[in-house]
Amino acid sequence: MSEDMVTRAVHFVGFRGEEYATAVRAFGKPDFIHMGWDRRARRDIDLDHDLIVFAKGPHDQPVSTRNFNDIIDLSTTEGKR
Repeated sequence: MSEDMVTRAVHFVGFRGEEYATAVRAFGKPDFIHMGWDRRARRDIDLDHDLIVFAKGPHDQPVSTRNFNDIIDLSTTEGKR
């Protein structure tokens, strides 16, 4: 692979339910899941290369003024309580 080649990451934003399965069928499994379109999600995404899939709203929606919680992976030791 050339140094100029950049791997495209797939980001799902705002998915809460059954629309997730539909998006996976259409775009494949995401590399990242963001609970909402906030400043952290925007900062994590390379707008020139990555694919952003929103559960709701237009592609050019403004970044939220509030921050969303992280997703906790309960299958890992860190996520277990």
